[in-house]
Amino acid sequence: MQCVKSLTLLLLLVVKVHGDFVEPPQPNTSLRSLAESQTRLPCRYQAEEGEKVVQVTWYKELADGSKDQIITAHFSEGHTEFGRYSGRVKFESSSPTEDSALLIPSTEESDEGSYICHISTFPNGNFERHITVTVWILPISSLDPVILKEGDSYRVVASCRAVGRPPPRLSWDTDLPGQSQNRTSEGGSVSSYFSLHPLRSMNGKKLDCLMWHPALNGPRRISTRLEVQYPPDATITSVSGDWFVGLENAELVCDSGGNPKPQNFTWTRRGGALPDGVSVVGGKLVFGRTLRLNDTGVYECVARSVAGVGKAEYSVTVAGTSQRKGITNDENFLLIILGSSAAALVMVLIIVVLLVNRHHRHRNKKLERQLTEKIDEMNSLSRQNSFRRLNSVSTDPRVQPEDYALLRVDSRMKNSQMSLERPINKGSQSTLGGKWSPPGGVELDELGRPVIWHDGRESLRHTEMDGEKEERRKRVESYLKSSNMSLDSGLPSSLIPLKVQQEEGPREPDLAHLGEGGLPRVEDWAPTQSVEEEREVDDDGSSSYQISEALTNHFYFSKGVLRPRPHSNAILMHPKGQII
Repeated sequence: MQCVKSLTLLLLLVVKVHGDFVEPPQPNTSLRSLAESQTRLPCRYQAEEGEKVVQVTWYKELADGSKDQIITAHFSEGHTEFGRYSGRVKFESSSPTEDSALLIPSTEESDEGSYICHISTFPNGNFERHITVTVWILPISSLDPVILKEGDSYRVVASCRAVGRPPPRLSWDTDLPGQSQNRTSEGGSVSSYFSLHPLRSMNGKKLDCLMWHPALNGPRRISTRLEVQYPPDATITSVSGDWFVGLENAELVCDSGGNPKPQNFTWTRRGGALPDGVSVVGGKLVFGRTLRLNDTGVYECVARSVAGVGKAEYSVTVAGTSQRKGITNDENFLLIILGSSAAALVMVLIIVVLLVNRHHRHRNKKLERQLTEKIDEMNSLSRQNSFRRLNSVSTDPRVQPEDYALLRVDSRMKNSQMSLERPINKGSQSTLGGKWSPPGGVELDELGRPVIWHDGRESLRHTEMDGEKEERRKRVESYLKSSNMSLDSGLPSSLIPLKVQQEEGPREPDLAHLGEGGLPRVEDWAPTQSVEEEREVDDDGSSSYQISEALTNHFYFSKGVLRPRPHSNAILMHPKGQII
């Protein structure tokens, strides 16, 4: 029975729940690190209630299967570093029993290997995690171009090298027609060689080396340009192609290509030394004086560089006169002609512009003058039409019948010989214009009828009436002459019934003799005429009556002035001749 109790207690201890690792969660873990960088080895144990981490120890497994203690930490005694790892490793946390991660600040290639994180707990015992570390070395690359010369045989023109862990891969990026060859050495060193037959046209072409490594996101490029040296290619040019006696500042220039550029130039003249007064300035042969006939000859330039030598010749012939002089004169003459033509064209354009401007101004003035004349003519025609309308018989249906009568009386009075300026016959019985007796002694009344006298008393009464009528006629004539009837009323002068004789002075009108409306009575407007004239105007016997009616219907007397009655078709004339 006692044995059974012991086994039960042992089983309870075995199956009792204990803590577990938070990181790394798997028993075996692999890490990758780069040389010369920091490496972190994770290890963290989460203890359960009633369980306590007593000590943490890191080991590195050696190749012979033994373990090399690196560092240890006790919950109460602190941490300790061992051997060659002292000063190279440390715990990440200040409480190693809670977070046991190990840091290697500067990783070396020798740090590659398998590491063990050992956790000692109470009362549950020991627990471990295995971590494998791989150390990579970033590659170091270099490109060594070779200086080539034109004419060399097929050879290596550039070599690219790289060292890394794992070993990198090399390739070339170029358009040159060459071949590459790769070689791998111990320790992760890789080399690549590019070979071709060098030509002058390959100088300066791109030749880049590309290095590939798993620690890099993309290839690393090492750029270079192929350099091929070749001898200079010399040529001689002249600033002035026309060499003649007296030419100043003459010079020959030796242009040379090649790689590299030549720095040494030599000038000679075939068959003798250089003339006096000539100097060499770099690649130029300068004549410091005017040319002479004896400067004629063949000049040679020799350009030297490390790649070789280049030569060129130039034949100089000095003429007695300039062959370009005549051409220069012709060119000057042509320039003068062109300049004169351009100036003449400009002057013609200016003159044309001035003439066109003057023509437009003259035309505008003419149009303004014509417009003014047209306006004046229209104004004149408007006035004439107004007069003509007053003096003619209107056919406007709006004009009243009495207007026609007035206009007809005006026309008849103008065409007749009824004028107040005629001398009045003595003994006539006239009221306004005077009466006259027809031939034969038969006396007529105002209507042209024979007067019948009943007795002497009646004859005397008629004589007295004639005298009174004569007196009233003169007073009316004086009034009409002294009044401004024709100006204020707008009545044409042809409608004024009487005209005072010039020998009679102005008289005050006798208002007692004016009829209704301030107008003279009908009998005061009768004209004086001869028998012959009376026969010609028999059909106008009623003229005096019509004139009286027209004046009565169209005028009224107000404040000593004869004024027109208002009418919708009336046209008034201002004293200055303007239409109102």
